[in-house]
Amino acid sequence: MKKVAINLLTPAEVPEMVRLDRICLGGLWTEEAYLREIESDKSTLIILRLWESELNNQPQIIGMACLWSILEEAHITLLGIHPAHRHQGLGQLLLLTLLKDAIARQLEWATLEANEYNLAAINLYQKYGFQIAGKRKNYYQPTGDNALVLWLKGIQQDTFKCNLIQWQQHLSDRLRANSYYLKQNKFC
Repeated sequence: MKKVAINLLTPAEVPEMVRLDRICLGGLWTEEAYLREIESDKSTLIILRLWESELNNQPQIIGMACLWSILEEAHITLLGIHPAHRHQGLGQLLLLTLLKDAIARQLEWATLEANEYNLAAINLYQKYGFQIAGKRKNYYQPTGDNALVLWLKGIQQDTFKCNLIQWQQHLSDRLRANSYYLKQNKFC
């Protein structure tokens, strides 16, 4: 059984986070950017740590996600899982954790941009109710790829909150099937 835990990023973990950022996102943010997010009360920057075995007391950061609280909006600025751990439900775990945080912050909707060629990400977001609202031309540099803008409305509605509980239960079952155990912690 592999243990995972979601926590807020700490300043001491930023160098490890930057290394993961380079692997997952091509070096999107710098150390300074991560430190700014940690200090901001408008930002939730979470990490996913993995303990491969009981003997390994040095867990590694394998995932990251961030949202900005802007007026009534939860703007998801990044979401990434180390390539060796993708397609096992861990990205979903981070996304649902951010949505739970957005509800706790009393935000009304969530938005994000996704590369129009990243079908796995687009499918993930659409699975949880995000809809394509538009396109930003030449958004990603240096490739010049376009970004799709996705919106999720009504996250404070009872229907969405009930769906979120069901999604979390299904995800918990999937994680167990993939031999993951989510350690209880203060954040999620």
